[in-house]
Amino acid sequence: MLRGRGARDRWRAKITNLPWILDEAALARELNLSGVHLVNDLEALARAIPVLQPADLHVLNEGEPVAGGARAVIAPGTGLGEAFLTWDGSRFFAHASEGGHADFAPTDDCQVGLLQYLLRRYDHVSYEHVCSGIGIPNLYNYLRDSGYAPESLEMARGLARGGDSPQLIAEAALHPSAPDALCVATLDLFLAILGAESGNVALKVLATGGIYLGGGIPTHIVPALGNGRFMAAFTHKGRFAELLQHVPVQVIVRPATLIGAASYGLEFVANQEHRQ
Repeated sequence: MLRGRGARDRWRAKITNLPWILDEAALARELNLSGVHLVNDLEALARAIPVLQPADLHVLNEGEPVAGGARAVIAPGTGLGEAFLTWDGSRFFAHASEGGHADFAPTDDCQVGLLQYLLRRYDHVSYEHVCSGIGIPNLYNYLRDSGYAPESLEMARGLARGGDSPQLIAEAALHPSAPDALCVATLDLFLAILGAESGNVALKVLATGGIYLGGGIPTHIVPALGNGRFMAAFTHKGRFAELLQHVPVQVIVRPATLIGAASYGLEFVANQEHRQ
């Protein structure tokens, strides 16, 4: 979400992957409210992290969390969101980012081929192009067109009918008795890229407090996230592999963004009352 100030102290937001423009003042008028305050969705998700309970999380790597260490959240859904939290000595502060739009950096020959394939279609290839709901069909098409595995007639028909392509691909990859080979390869490639970028985020903000996977995709592929491919890519960072082995990694398995938004709202109201 891109934000900018319009009138004094009022935010307008242009949503990156939707044709929406949100304006605080216009929303307040439309909803007949005294005020509306926009917050970045990943900032809201990050705000929920400190209040999540063990039942809200699935552990991929226990690690050794550092008290007060930065925490980060990476959330592949329709797009790829990233945010992080820092400790000021008394509480965590959430920070939004647009890290999902950073340049995709391949880590092996297969991914180099993927980058070359996508550069023929996009003038800029970001992590969102390969690590999100937008990206999963890109991975599938690349592996199909490069001849990694033939596309089954059933998948071709299913994808041609439209609908949720990432969900169809993930379900076919995780089919308990007859997984689709091309879809399995697609999901494996997705896990490797997600693991690598999660490790990148951990290094960039020194997330010794933990990495949290959010968004709509991780909650649907928890068994695949535990197959080792994600963590192998996460820790494949040369001299800093040992550091990342100690970073806790958890999947947020309950809806949490609204919890963070509520936290933001309660804090905003408390600050307003304090000023009065």
